[in-house]
Amino acid sequence: MTGHMTTPAAALADSLPDWVTLLRAPNPGPMTLDGTNTWLLSPPGGDYRIVVDPGPADEGHLARIAGHAPVRYVLITHGHPDHTEGSARLAELLGGVPVLAADPAHCHGGPPLTSGTALGDDGLRIELLPTPGHTADSVCFLVGRGDEQVVLTGDTILGRGTTVVAHPDGDLSEYLASLARLATYRGIPALPGHGPALADCGVAADYYLAHRRARLDQVRQAVAEGATTPAEVVARVYADVDRSLWWAAEWSVRAQLEHLDRSGRESGPRAGGLDQP
Repeated sequence: MTGHMTTPAAALADSLPDWVTLLRAPNPGPMTLDGTNTWLLSPPGGDYRIVVDPGPADEGHLARIAGHAPVRYVLITHGHPDHTEGSARLAELLGGVPVLAADPAHCHGGPPLTSGTALGDDGLRIELLPTPGHTADSVCFLVGRGDEQVVLTGDTILGRGTTVVAHPDGDLSEYLASLARLATYRGIPALPGHGPALADCGVAADYYLAHRRARLDQVRQAVAEGATTPAEVVARVYADVDRSLWWAAEWSVRAQLEHLDRSGRESGPRAGGLDQP
């Protein structure tokens, strides 16, 4: 789910590892860019696939994924419908393959993913990275095969633009901490939930952190200048954004205000400073 910035947060990856396949769902739009990215991972020998984010309930897209069977299991980065809607149907097409997610509501035939969960075998290493913020259940996956690694970032880092932190499920304080964690994965490509692959997850996370901090400064200024509702903050801070997307910008503003208010309570005076109906 995209935010406002529309350029890539880091250089684009020149190519994908030969054990990674991208199947893009046919659901392009302002909030999904070119469509949802479904990633397929193969161990050495290519005896099976692991699917990350099956995407929407589009029969053609799900049939393309199923055409790469056998599949060992399906992983979910977070529970938004453009990533999970096709999960149950894909599991059916694949004969009951487990679907694993951090939120039990999005699991089918397997336990929820928890912090420290290690997946993969046969030379394919998959480590769960809890990265809440975009949603409460957002996770990334650090995947390695041989000397190569990638980070599947879901909507925590996108191939173009920034992501919406959708208050109240989204939490900006947690999101900033998750970006700081991803910033440690220097020189490792980021495979996002939407948009093109990026060459360096750490560089992209740094860019996102700088962008978020600049936005927070703008929100503080808007409040200081008299904005009294989230809608008024949006009108001041996101004036250059198409008005048809202001509803999404208001989600982010509510998350920004909650973060500022929380920071203010921890350090002294309240920082939010306005009503949030």
